[in-house]
Amino acid sequence: MQHDVTVGLAALGVAGQVLAGLLVLVGLAALLGVRAPLQALRSALWGYELWAAFLVAAVATGGSLFFSEVAGYVPCELCWFQRICMYPLSLLILFLAFHGDYRAARYLLPFPVIGGGVSVYHLLVENGVVKQTTACLVSAPGGCATKWINEFGYMTIPTLALTGFVLLIGFLALASAGASAEAASLSTDAQR
Repeated sequence: MQHDVTVGLAALGVAGQVLAGLLVLVGLAALLGVRAPLQALRSALWGYELWAAFLVAAVATGGSLFFSEVAGYVPCELCWFQRICMYPLSLLILFLAFHGDYRAARYLLPFPVIGGGVSVYHLLVENGVVKQTTACLVSAPGGCATKWINEFGYMTIPTLALTGFVLLIGFLALASAGASAEAASLSTDAQR
């Protein structure tokens, strides 16, 4: 059963990477002045951006807890830093989504940005590009370079974390932009 759950989480990671790639492409298109894909995405997700972000944060938190508490993988120092950035988001985003407070989403953006940076660094350590520190070596068996899972030839725990953080950046940015657009629309209506 443990392997089945791991493969399931890895498959969700692949689906998340496809979605994250689409979010990045839509964002790049918008930066280049092509706004139609962004408008289509915003109209498809309108009002559900925070719920989508909550779903990502909840699955990432649950997956992380599965790996450490059920599968018995000892989290390294870098895993803990990623957890510090992810775990609070599950509760905070749920609270914001429940109350429909899209304005506050922008204040949560530093969590996935920092967590994503730690994930990238962890991937560099894991793949031997960057030498792991002594703290990494003593924090878990094999240190931060241990690949507890390696599904589909590349899907490791830091890869899953990075996928979650990129998705969270996208959904929180959409929620923030939606709140700003709504506030601008209300301001324009009030001036009429």
